[in-house]
Amino acid sequence: MTSTSRKLTQVILASSVGTLIEWYDFYIYGSLSMIIAKQFFPLGNDTAAFLAALATFAAGFVVRPFGALVFGRLGDLVGRKYTFLITLLLMGGSTFSIGLVPGYADIGMAAPIIILVLRLLQGLALGGEYGGAATYVAEHAPEGRRGFYTSFIQTTATLGFFLSLGVILLTRRQLGVDAFNAWGWRVPFLISAVLIAVSVFIRLKMAESPMFTKIKSEGTISKNPLKESFGNKANLKLVLLALFGAVMGQGVVWYTGQFYAQTFLERTCGVEFEQTRFILCIAILLATPFFVVFGAWSDRIGRVKIMLAGLFLAVLCYRPLYQQIFSLTNTAEKTAMPALFAQQAGLPAVEKGDSSVTVTTWQRFSDGTTLKTAEKRLFKNGAVTAGAPTEKSKVLWVSSVAFWQIMLLIFIQIIFVTMVYGPIAAFLVELFPTRIRYTSMSLPYHIGNGIFGGLTPFIATRFFDISKNSDGTGGDPFVGLWYPIGVGAVCLLIGMTYFFKNRLRRVAGILWMLVAVLMVVGLFVLAIRELTVHATIDNKMFWYVILPIFTPIMAGLGLFGWYAWQGAYDK
Repeated sequence: MTSTSRKLTQVILASSVGTLIEWYDFYIYGSLSMIIAKQFFPLGNDTAAFLAALATFAAGFVVRPFGALVFGRLGDLVGRKYTFLITLLLMGGSTFSIGLVPGYADIGMAAPIIILVLRLLQGLALGGEYGGAATYVAEHAPEGRRGFYTSFIQTTATLGFFLSLGVILLTRRQLGVDAFNAWGWRVPFLISAVLIAVSVFIRLKMAESPMFTKIKSEGTISKNPLKESFGNKANLKLVLLALFGAVMGQGVVWYTGQFYAQTFLERTCGVEFEQTRFILCIAILLATPFFVVFGAWSDRIGRVKIMLAGLFLAVLCYRPLYQQIFSLTNTAEKTAMPALFAQQAGLPAVEKGDSSVTVTTWQRFSDGTTLKTAEKRLFKNGAVTAGAPTEKSKVLWVSSVAFWQIMLLIFIQIIFVTMVYGPIAAFLVELFPTRIRYTSMSLPYHIGNGIFGGLTPFIATRFFDISKNSDGTGGDPFVGLWYPIGVGAVCLLIGMTYFFKNRLRRVAGILWMLVAVLMVVGLFVLAIRELTVHATIDNKMFWYVILPIFTPIMAGLGLFGWYAWQGAYDK
């Protein structure tokens, strides 16, 4: 190995380790969202508590573009190395602190407020981390090999998710379910302090990017990266094209294939906690090498072709893939065997006053699936109350055959992730000049991933809950998929129109201006109707999050359409 190759390996390792740890820190919360919902949010409405947990999770994504602006500007002014050293410390401190926050039962509403603040700090840190790491590696990589070398940075997000799942499973196995749910869930957050210390030690030994060092020595560093990036039409049009023609779709594919898959398995299908995470861990481990495969391939045939192909496959295949997952876990389609046993707990029915009984039933099916159902029944003056049980929950252990079939279906989705995500760092780096690269690439990346992608579980879960009957039963399990399919389809059309030569660019610009206007009007009309008819806390929370976020983004789509109509993308 030559000295140049050895140095490049060290650069990739140092950048990747730190970025992986930051992703681990960021994703622990999402991996434990169902437990956190019970720890930090008011009890009594499980759906509202879960949505509140997801909303707080999403808040970390929403603030990422602001982190991109703050730290992107800093990175273009003072350098890549010191900027993402700061982001690493900010992320580590926030994550460690989450593990120390008392629960709602101890400090009331102060608990969710503190958690929200810490999630915002995490989002700010991550907003500055990724752009710095990708830029740093790309500026060390030789021409014609950037796709290959930056693809190692691309593995860190998925491996960070994998590491968070692995630490959670190991901790849960060691402590037991009850201890883990009570206090053991804090351990993965506290472990972060050790990981961050190791990463800081590694990064302190890193040298500055050679390209940044060159422009610094020449005195050509940008005096105002924000103004040059977003106040200059020639650069702003590229930021908008990167967002709406590539990163927006990449973001929803990444989060649908991994985070929404977890939510779907656990909440919609009822698959047991550990089984869900083992399925994801195996699928992630098998698929991760393909980030490097598609990153390297993009050096030969181009970035855009691979990314749009992955986006096309995702849009085409999501519904059949999730329909098959649901079918494999749907006990209504299975042959039931005699119930293994039923267990009753709680106060016995009394002739006067109220009492409750929880009946737990274990049901076996012919394919090896096991279903645990718990029903809490209320009695008034000795008689069971009319209507559905007060509380009903189910936990499903799928058969070994179904386990591997579901793993394969998740693996296919993560292959789509590797196609859209593997080449995108090199694509973004090459789109912008060195002097404003950190700032320019970070904003579209974090809007696409932090907002369009990060909100996927939150929006899809809300769609599913809206589709349920008035008594909370039923619901269309696939309705949430329309969000990633719709966003992915729009991104695919924009990418195909503006990254390849054709005569439709100006005409399509009018279409995107019209879509932006209709989306804003439609969102406000739907919000007013929903809040008038269903003024519930979870409904208010959903719309108070969605409207302020997507309105300015749709204004950006309108501006993109205006630029296209004016011929800004003709060359």
